Amino acid sequence: MQTSFEHFAVASMMGQSDTPPRANGSLCFHQPWERQAFGLAVALARDGHFEWEDFRQLLIAEIAAWEASHSRNDPGWDYYECWLNALERVTRAHVVAADPLAGASAP
Repeated sequence: MQTSFEHFAVASMMGQSDTPPRANGSLCFHQPWERQAFGLAVALARDGHFEWEDFRQLLIAEIAAWEASHSRNDPGWDYYECWLNALERVTRAHVVAADPLAGASAP
């Protein structure tokens, strides 16, 4: 069951260049890490660590960069690799930057 934010997040992507893969109308994940990365991005945005639209724009840029450097029928295409790259970028930009102790080594 989706929360209202999860529904908003997925609905905001429908019909756009960053639409998640679907099968029979449901989100499609081939590996557990894909579902986990999806959920992590939604949860971090829902909890206010970054704006969902910031993440989406980075995801769109990741997809465009992949498409610019590969042929359309390249079997190496992986939507969730782009998703993970966008999540790493938005996390570095917003979450890590907001925490002055982030990146500090433990004693």
